[in-house]
Amino acid sequence: MSNYFSDNPDLRFALEHLDLGRVVDLREDGYTQSRDFTFAPRDLDDALDSYRRTLEIAGEIAGEYVAPRAESVDREGSRLVNGEVCYAPGIDEALDRLREADLMGITLPRRYGGLNFPFSVSTMILEMVSRADPALMNVFGLQDIAETISHFADEEIRRTYLPRFASGEVTGSMALTEPEAGSDLQNVQLKARLGSDGVWRLNGVKRFITNGCGRISLVLARSEEGTTDARGLSMFLYERDEHMKIRRLEDKLGIHGSPTCELQFNDAPALLVGERRRGLTTYVMSLMNGARLAIAAQAQGIAEAAFRAADKYADERIQFGGPIRNLTAVAAMLADMKVAVEASRALLYETALIVDLKEGIERRIGQLGESGAEAGGAETGAGSAAERAASADPAAEIKGLRGELKKYNRLAALYTPIAKACATEMANTVAYQSLQIHGGSGYMRDFAVERHARDARITNIYEGTTQLQVVAAIGGVLSGTMAERLDEYDAADLPATPELLARVRTMRGRWAAAVAHVRAVDDTMFRDFHARRLVEMAIDLVCAYLLLRDAQHDARKLLVAEYFVAGMTARIEGNAVAVLASDAGTIDALAALSRDA
Repeated sequence: MSNYFSDNPDLRFALEHLDLGRVVDLREDGYTQSRDFTFAPRDLDDALDSYRRTLEIAGEIAGEYVAPRAESVDREGSRLVNGEVCYAPGIDEALDRLREADLMGITLPRRYGGLNFPFSVSTMILEMVSRADPALMNVFGLQDIAETISHFADEEIRRTYLPRFASGEVTGSMALTEPEAGSDLQNVQLKARLGSDGVWRLNGVKRFITNGCGRISLVLARSEEGTTDARGLSMFLYERDEHMKIRRLEDKLGIHGSPTCELQFNDAPALLVGERRRGLTTYVMSLMNGARLAIAAQAQGIAEAAFRAADKYADERIQFGGPIRNLTAVAAMLADMKVAVEASRALLYETALIVDLKEGIERRIGQLGESGAEAGGAETGAGSAAERAASADPAAEIKGLRGELKKYNRLAALYTPIAKACATEMANTVAYQSLQIHGGSGYMRDFAVERHARDARITNIYEGTTQLQVVAAIGGVLSGTMAERLDEYDAADLPATPELLARVRTMRGRWAAAVAHVRAVDDTMFRDFHARRLVEMAIDLVCAYLLLRDAQHDARKLLVAEYFVAGMTARIEGNAVAVLASDAGTIDALAALSRDA
């Protein structure tokens, strides 16, 4: 039997060493939810045991049921028949299994039928599903839009729709992109008008909508007549009816089992989510944290599958009298791939933990502010939040928590883009290297690696290209947020790796010099030109510190850390030289070269 949790020691290591204590306490309201919900944990050990059991179930579904169907799903794809999307049979069958296992509402509050699990655990499930079939993840993972409904919609909407997500009755989509508004979402033109009957109606076209056939869509639309910027956009919940037509399915390079739709809205009735004018500035920005995390998990799963395919083939393929693994060039490629996968995974779950802390602190502030009533979809046991608030000074606690929330908001805004950039670029590299190890056979459809290469290619494009992730992250790099976080890592107890720590500190000094140089030049184009180098250096440093931390617990992780730091040293030094050797005149040369036909 194949279980994608139990057969992955690095994923199990991640769960065992995640510092989930405070996350779970916040999510479970000090474990008082167990009074009202039979399956709510009584303490941290109880919660961790529940998470492990659920991950075992998800891992078995992924390995035993989803993965064997992935090839047929890829070949059959989705079809548009009489205006309705038909999934490949393997997608429908897998969704049925996930529903039966009660995995469709992983992070939703229990009062709506969810499991109330932290994002750190749901991200692990997404990674395993993606390793089996990333197309399924695009359908299954979009259940995450229910989190936005839980956070920002009113209670009537939450009670109406969240149980349907949790049961798996409905799937969802994010209808954001338009033909003339791809990543530039402030240019969205789809209209939302409030009728005399009090009903909002949507008119316009959305394009490149993943799982656009989902029963429930969150639609970004222009609600304010005469506006042209983000302040005129609101978020709406739309349930499929005859007022929306699926005009076409895109014919894609990969992820064939996930339908990508063009949608035409014709006076489609919709419900306002939250407040007018905050659709992009608040709700989509919040949605992006989850979306980036989900795509990073998807890429991580694809990379895991691609590495394992190469690892297996290297044992089985005999050339020059032995397995090709014995060839130094192949062994080096496999080592590069394995270390890259583990470094990216360390960053992925560090990011998930940051998002969990951000969400938990927001929930706690809401509870205190509402004197025990749920706020923004937060869930409490009967009277539990009020009892907790009464045990201390709520005003003082709120003040302290707001300071923490400011920190974790900054960290989430920095880490979610770097995690997506790191995982998706890594997945493309690993898939490419895996195909190379397979040689000519890898180019044929006889082996899954060609599918992994096609599927990986979209991950560093959708939900914001890597270039846009750099734009999102560079502010945190230049402002000092990243430096403060690196200080925290550096101050941790790392007795097992003194020499490696010294090398990382040296490279941190080179990064700091490059950052200071870009600041000193004080030119926007110069900053943009070097932004990717600075962000890549920061990613390398974060991964290095995280691997050093892991190496305190595990001898094999020490080998991974040593290998990673050696490669990181060369990369950071190269990037630092490129930055420090340039000045504003570099931009003039760049402009001339880019115009040279």
